[in-house]
Amino acid sequence: MTTADGNLFIIAAPSGAGKSSLIRALLARHNDGSMQVSVSCTTRAPRPGEVDGEHYHFLDVDTFRTKIEENAFYEWAKVFDNYYGTSRQVIEHTLKQGIDVFLDIDWQGARQVREAYPAAHSIFIVPPSLELLEQRLRSRGQDSDEVIRGRMAKAQAEMSHYHEFDYLLVNDDFDATLLNFEHIVLAQRQRMALQQTRHATKLKDLLANDG
Repeated sequence: MTTADGNLFIIAAPSGAGKSSLIRALLARHNDGSMQVSVSCTTRAPRPGEVDGEHYHFLDVDTFRTKIEENAFYEWAKVFDNYYGTSRQVIEHTLKQGIDVFLDIDWQGARQVREAYPAAHSIFIVPPSLELLEQRLRSRGQDSDEVIRGRMAKAQAEMSHYHEFDYLLVNDDFDATLLNFEHIVLAQRQRMALQQTRHATKLKDLLANDG
């Protein structure tokens, strides 16, 4: 059996919409290695317990800047004093193994990735209401009222770009949203081009003329 390339999925959402939880839940349902989250590159120092190559690919600033000049990233950004980016080599190597890859990035990074990899499938996730989004942010118990207001304003700005994506999921019921998320991913695996490659030998046998 010939292995077809995996699918690249861009997953974006405002903070508090449930994006990370949905991705984790889908990976738990498909723990056969057929899908994984992309491991980003960063120049920030590892935090306690973080492993290079598992949580991030940790690079020094000079190496990261050299890779920018070499166009080695699908997308990259500088956040405060640290760089973050998605490695072309890592993604393409994973896709060639027939593994689906999820990119957990914002709408700006999504634009860069779509330009570099037009075959990517993009999904935007929104909460059912602003009230529920604020409730989710407050339930974390980590931020002041001022920070919450800033996060809410940022969330609305991010959600204004939902129409740039291929799919929209409203996360009002987690289990139902997870099922719809799974349907999107599995449907892409059944596309004709992928199935022709994946089952080339079987199709040849089925259509062989023995007479």
